[in-house]
Amino acid sequence: MNTLESLRAGKLAGARHLKLACGLETFPREIFDLADTLEVLDLSGNALSSLPDDLPRLTRLRVLFCSGNPFEVLPEVLGACPALEMIGFKGCRIHTVPAAALPPTLRWLILTDNRIEALPATIGRCAGLQKLALAGNRLHSLPPEMAACTRLELLRIAANRMTGLPDWLLRLPRLSWLAYAGNAFCEEVDEAWQQDARTHPVAWEALTLSRVLGEGASGVIHRAEWSEGETRRDVAVKLFKGEVTSDGLPLNEMAACVGAGPHASLIPVLGRLEAHPDGTDGLVMALIDPGFRPLAGPPSLATCTRDVYPEDARFTADVALRVARVIASAAAHLHARGILHGDLYAHNILHCGEGRALLGDFGAASFFSPDDEGTADALQRIEVRAFGCLLEELVERCVAGPDDEVRGALMALRDACLQPEQAARPSFADLEQALDRCGARLVGAG
Repeated sequence: MNTLESLRAGKLAGARHLKLACGLETFPREIFDLADTLEVLDLSGNALSSLPDDLPRLTRLRVLFCSGNPFEVLPEVLGACPALEMIGFKGCRIHTVPAAALPPTLRWLILTDNRIEALPATIGRCAGLQKLALAGNRLHSLPPEMAACTRLELLRIAANRMTGLPDWLLRLPRLSWLAYAGNAFCEEVDEAWQQDARTHPVAWEALTLSRVLGEGASGVIHRAEWSEGETRRDVAVKLFKGEVTSDGLPLNEMAACVGAGPHASLIPVLGRLEAHPDGTDGLVMALIDPGFRPLAGPPSLATCTRDVYPEDARFTADVALRVARVIASAAAHLHARGILHGDLYAHNILHCGEGRALLGDFGAASFFSPDDEGTADALQRIEVRAFGCLLEELVERCVAGPDDEVRGALMALRDACLQPEQAARPSFADLEQALDRCGARLVGAG
């Protein structure tokens, strides 16, 4: 965090990143003194409602965050910024997105938790758009011009008022991570899943919480002891924050976690929290072996849609195969139950280094009817592309060894999953079978 005093005293000369959160009501003109170097500007959590007309003087500015400010209109001047790639205005009061506000260089746009009812057709001109977060608005539809956004990979449109998923959306060649729960067109199926989640109550008074195990956008996970009569067991309890996240609504996440049912590569859900004194929603889950850790970190500003792995991350082809097999099996299980995970990423996979893995984080999960075969198949092929990205990342980090034939087979499956023609991609059932055959060859060779 920087200070306004340091900025005004010239102590930040040459800075590439600047973060100010000090109750600003107007844009500090001293920021322009950094025009030759400034690339990332974070003005979140202030009291700004406008930006200066000469903002394009910041010719190197690539990233601008203004979340938590009382903007009502997305500033038009953004569209004139020559290098601006990422824009974040989450949790403002925005109701209007002018046609001129979207720069042609845009790759990542975050407008979560606002009051937007429509997007301008000019968004179709953002040919490089890869990531678009619109959860928690008032959208009734998406402009058909967005069909031209063929590089779009991640889309969050949960908790809006949409009446359906447009056909062109389901055919976008790179779309891999999609969240749409909490819209008008899926109210009935959402409610059915939520009702099912209410059938597994765990009383708050039966739980004794201890240390925090982790925290995400939707909630905080605690270690706890669950008492049932004379029985005691250690569990994990996730307490939801109750806010709209970039992925969607906590209620849908809880319903998906419970509705997923048992699978060896999913974290078992033991029940839904009941009678919390503050009305907080929560889930009681099995406690995971502390030897499990995330396979990777989430995407960065630089990688946009791709996960960040430790520099020394390496896998044998055998371990990569084992991870791929169990995650494909988990995804097949979810789709058979009418659940789109929506966030099939390495950072949502826990592993122990030996190939055992667990798929978690259902914050972006959406529901569909398996009986609607056309939609169900399209959604599965979208998620298969996400699996292809995972395979690509695993293969890139495979070390050379005696099982290079397996690595070659994984590369072939990667290519099949990533091809732009959706209908030509394999299903998760196909992938399970192909990966099982790879495993059989590995055992035979051993």
